[in-house]
Amino acid sequence: MVRRNETNRLEYFLMKTLYYIGFFLLLSTAAHAGNGSRAGEAGATQLLINPYARSSALANANTSSVEGLESQFINIAGLTKTKGTELIFCRTSWLTGTDININTFGFSQKLGEKNFLSFGIMSFSMGNIQITTVDLPEGGIGTYSPQFVNVGGSYARQFTNSISGGVTLRVISEAVANIQGIGVAIDAGIQYLTGKKKHIGFGIALKNVGPKMSYGGDGLSVKAMFSADRQLVSLESRSQAFELPLLMNIGAHYRFDIATHHQLLAQATFVSNAFMKDQYCLGLEYRFKKYLMLRTGFAYEEGIFNINTRSTALTGPTAGFSIEIPYKEKTVFAFDYAYRDTSPFSGTHSFGARISF
Repeated sequence: MVRRNETNRLEYFLMKTLYYIGFFLLLSTAAHAGNGSRAGEAGATQLLINPYARSSALANANTSSVEGLESQFINIAGLTKTKGTELIFCRTSWLTGTDININTFGFSQKLGEKNFLSFGIMSFSMGNIQITTVDLPEGGIGTYSPQFVNVGGSYARQFTNSISGGVTLRVISEAVANIQGIGVAIDAGIQYLTGKKKHIGFGIALKNVGPKMSYGGDGLSVKAMFSADRQLVSLESRSQAFELPLLMNIGAHYRFDIATHHQLLAQATFVSNAFMKDQYCLGLEYRFKKYLMLRTGFAYEEGIFNINTRSTALTGPTAGFSIEIPYKEKTVFAFDYAYRDTSPFSGTHSFGARISF
């Protein structure tokens, strides 16, 4: 009885904390509606790209309901919904026509009853780019390929039956020819479920918190000759440090149990960006048992309907589906697909394969 009262007190304390954080964040974002004027000031913006299919199909609206390894991008608190072990490989054709592909691999693991760990790697393939110089502006002297890689390790804990939280440590590496930048970012999040059937949920996630990044390497060095003694020397330029694209997700969802094997999940997330326009994301997911899931979503930001005021190639609509195939007792194979509408280019397509056991 004493232990149960302690659990109830902890749940009450965390619930109040969640509400107060959300309340003050809403007041803050109401006073500063968007930060589009700072667009372009942050670097490492690949941290804003969702490499996973399920949450992409919902327009990233599932802050309060995301599950398993995909929580590493949306809200790491959802990692506590991992049943045992989960492996995911996802390939994204980013802005089809640009020859940019994103490969993502990771796994999540349940440890005991309340502890969870995950590890994920996100790698960009941008093709080969011609090397050019002042004397050879057309190239013809070889090519180079940019190397952008993000590696994240996460820990999450189930505090009570209703509240979970987690944290992610992420290492960011950007390399172009003989110039490289390395940075570190931390994500943190919390989820809260309520209702008789846990059909109502809230979530808050803070992403990309970390020190400024800068570039270094031989590529910043230039050779110059002093006119006095005609001596050739190397001069090194200093790279200006830049900030990471900090953001906050605040989301909620409601699950409708239509019939025995049919569910409808309505989700919404407000994204407060420090270096971009704020976004309002809506998502709808239909579930038939655990075999089929259909998803659609929309991400709105100011000016998105006007080509002259739009500040992103993603025009808002998203859609996708998942098919799960049970194997033996606890093993499940799944295929995920997501489409994000873009203008220009031919959309963004994400294909994912996962196994859980």
